[in-house]
Order: sequence, then C-alpha cells, then structure tokens
Amino acid sequence: MNRFISALAALAFCCTAQAQADFPSKPVRLITPFNPGGAIDVLTRLIGERLSTRLGQPVVVEAIPGANTIIGTQAMLKGAPDGHTFMITTMSTTVNNPVMYAKLPYDAAKDLSPITQLSYGSVLLVGPATASYTDVKGFIAWARAQNRPINYGSWGVGSSGHLYGLVLQRDHGIKLNHIPYKGDVPAIVDVQNGNLDVTFASPTSAKPRIAAGAIKPLGMTGPRRSVAMPELATFAEQGINGLDLPVWVGAYAPGGTPKPVRERIQRELRAIIHEPDITKRMHDQGQVPIGNTPDEFVANFQADAPRWAELIRASGAKVE
Repeated sequence: MNRFISALAALAFCCTAQAQADFPSKPVRLITPFNPGGAIDVLTRLIGERLSTRLGQPVVVEAIPGANTIIGTQAMLKGAPDGHTFMITTMSTTVNNPVMYAKLPYDAAKDLSPITQLSYGSVLLVGPATASYTDVKGFIAWARAQNRPINYGSWGVGSSGHLYGLVLQRDHGIKLNHIPYKGDVPAIVDVQNGNLDVTFASPTSAKPRIAAGAIKPLGMTGPRRSVAMPELATFAEQGINGLDLPVWVGAYAPGGTPKPVRERIQRELRAIIHEPDITKRMHDQGQVPIGNTPDEFVANFQADAPRWAELIRASGAKVE
C-alpha cells in the first residue's frame, strides 16, 4: 500500500512538473469580467500585451461582463486548469458575491485558484464645492446638525462605497440614505449639481472635477494615503476609524491549476505591474501595485474577507 501511495505521489509530482515545463504551450486567454473601456479592462489589456512578450505566446484578452463578474467567472472556469486561461477581477468575485447572492454558479473557495493580488486601491468621499465643511469630521458635524437623512452615493448596492457609508452611519451617529448609481461619475455629477449630498468615488473619476473646483475632497479610505492624491488625508488620519479596509484587484485561474504554473504567471504579472509606465497608470487610478505570491494572496484574503463579509451582511445587500 505504501509503495502504491508513493507511486501515486511520484506520478502527481511528475504531472505537475510536466505542466510547469509545458507552460505556456499555446495562446493564453485572459478574461476581464467588465465592460470594455473600463479602468480594469484597460489595465488588463495593457498587462496582456506585456505578458504576451514575456511568455512568448499570444495573450488574448476577452471582456465578458455581466452579473457583477459572475458571467466572466463562469467563462473562465470552463477553461482547462493548466494556466492557459485565467482572469483579472475585483474582490466582488470572491468576497461580495458569496455573501450577496443566495446561490452562485461557482464555489469561490474551491473553484478558483489564486494567482496574485495585483493591487490595493482606495476611494474618496467628495462633497459639493460650496459645502461649509472641508474634511470628514466637518462633514459628520454638519450631517448631525441636519434634520434629515443625508443622501450619499456609490456605484452599486454592496459596493465598497455603499459599505463605507454604513460604517460612518454605524459608528458616528449620523443618518445616511444610500443612493446606488450605475458608476461613480453620475453620482459625482449629482454632487456637483446639488442633487446629492456626498458620494464615494475613485480618484480617476473625481480628480478632474476636483481640479476644476466643482467638487471638494473630504477623505481617502484605505490603510494609507493614495499615490493618486497624496495630499488628501485618510479617514484614519482624521480620527475616523473603520474605513481602512482596502479594495483590491486580483488574478485567478480555474481550480486545480498547478501551483508552479500559477507562480510562473504571478512572477510575470509582478514584473509587468512594476514597469514604470504601468505603475504610473495604476497610480493614476488610485491603485498601488502589489503582485504578491499565491500564498500571500490567500493570507491577505483570510485576514480581510471576514471583515468585508460582516459589513456586507450588515448592509442587508442581497441579489435575487
């Protein structure tokens, strides 16, 4: 029996080693589960171009949007677990969706093999340019003085912007009413026009209107200041705790993809996102390049995901 088990182990090792040696042996399919032209899609296409050169095989980037990344994830999971199909997505795929959806067509814990966290990101809270307050503490004091709920925007139910607002309401004695939008730009426009009190937004979307004096930045989420707006203090620096959780972008392969293959992809992706022009593009989007190993990705996920899940459950956000 022991010899049989040893033989199986040796066979598995040989198969894994062969898979690593053979990768890549054909074109690589890189899925982005977002609309073409969006920030993540554009970044993924830039990465795909560089990855093709580094791997010596064509890398075909395919946008498959829909259902909060679910459609693209399903398409990715149809690929063979050999590294020739993988996906770049946001934390919605493995953190938000398992909590928000009563039933998913995939098991996030079993069906997806982590490759790397490409980046951490931050979002900011903005108010009207004419607002009497200039920071988060000032906004909270103003909100408490109003005899009504304060309307705040985000880019969707269960989004990080929605959840950050719940933290403010829960911990700081203010009444907030969430208004979900299809993207952060329409919410920013409504703040600018006086139709919305405040909104969470990405640095990419907010910076041009801040520069034009149309809206006012109040604070940045995440554990540290954003390289996109280093002049803007974080919530924590302003004494507002609980909004330090970062949002992140990660790469996943189908479950069962050999670890050596995932590590090869991780090393190439890490090198690419630390190329100066790619790093600058990510910084402009409010993202900090990471490129950690699969094991480090898992450790970070296990530390942050339960906190996010608690906020999502508290929000009551559900998708039928």
